[in-house]
Amino acid sequence: MKNTLRQVFHSPKFLVGFIIFVAVLLLAILYPLFNPGNPLQQIGLGTFAPPGTYVSLYDAVGTETSTFRLDDADAKRLASVLSDEDRVSMVNWLTAVGVDVTGLDITDTDALLEIWNANYDQSIRPEGMTNAQRNSYISLNNRLQSLGASETLTVMQPDEEGEMEEVTDIESTDYVNVGDVTNVITLPLGTDNFGRDVLKELASAIGTSLMIGLVAGCIATFIGLVLGLLSGYVGGVLDDIVMFITNIFTVIPSFVLLILINYSIGQENRGAMVVALVIGLTSWTWTTRSVRSQVISLRNRDHVNLSKLSGHSLVRIVLTDILPYIASYVVMAFILQISSAILSEAQLSLLGLGPKTTEVPTLGLMMNWAMLYSAHLGGKWWAYFPVIGVIALISFSLNLMNTGLDQVFNPTLRD
Repeated sequence: MKNTLRQVFHSPKFLVGFIIFVAVLLLAILYPLFNPGNPLQQIGLGTFAPPGTYVSLYDAVGTETSTFRLDDADAKRLASVLSDEDRVSMVNWLTAVGVDVTGLDITDTDALLEIWNANYDQSIRPEGMTNAQRNSYISLNNRLQSLGASETLTVMQPDEEGEMEEVTDIESTDYVNVGDVTNVITLPLGTDNFGRDVLKELASAIGTSLMIGLVAGCIATFIGLVLGLLSGYVGGVLDDIVMFITNIFTVIPSFVLLILINYSIGQENRGAMVVALVIGLTSWTWTTRSVRSQVISLRNRDHVNLSKLSGHSLVRIVLTDILPYIASYVVMAFILQISSAILSEAQLSLLGLGPKTTEVPTLGLMMNWAMLYSAHLGGKWWAYFPVIGVIALISFSLNLMNTGLDQVFNPTLRD
């Protein structure tokens, strides 16, 4: 056993796959310890907040400030007001009124503002401009002018009589230490369409999807192993019956069968373990056929015939004289079943036929939510790209481990 494990972990492919898989597994185990709570809790009222650190403005106002005079602070402040769409709109207005903008770099904020302030007049209405477009230009110009008009913001609040009174002034040079602000939250992957922490959700989804893969893999491997052993060793009528059933399930595409079964179960009854059970019960056929072929090649070996002559029972012969010789193959089949089950759950959830959305997140459900709310069209990469990456890493690591095991246990593939 020690020699076998040593050979396995000396396989570069298995080792790389094992390290990747353990890293993903540790994320699912350790991150909830540092950030406990319900992964489906809505912490944001908006949708798709980008990754970053968020500071409570309410608490920041009452935090002790320090004064810094940064040379490029005003330039950055102006640049942040102008989105790429605003810059293009400004150039379009200038062009419409006949201003020569040849050679103007719209990313040069100073040059763009200089030519805009010199030529913009809200009373001018270029031909073909609608009222909505005109109002948007007026609003943009007011934002630009107000930003540079004052370097002080006054904070007001109502007194006991309901009259507004000045609380404090905030200068443009006032800065607060983030560590001094009472409420600060860091979202490495932002929030999703429901305002939920994507990283927290992802860690929980990894655990759930791995559990689905493990349960489905155990069911499929167990069924395939039992039927394959009995069919391959006993043969005869039993072999014909098993292969007849196997061929029926093989002819019907397993994914179509998954869709029909999950749809008939209904959304309210589809928990994560129910989905795992359905996947396991519909994905055992190729394991059965493979195990059967392995057993057929072993059942007439000398040691098996010797056990028969010794009067050993069928169960003992199968468990002691056949199963140990195909154990490595069964382990590899189990690994592939886990990978296949995780991908099947993701496919089902993308179609809206996965586990209930109100219980636990899965990798497939996160993809489904991102797709329904068009995260891919709005450039909200943090809502779907990490999920795709995790699914790819899990599948890649499991297949790499399987390839490494195959090289260890298959003499024809050894270097």
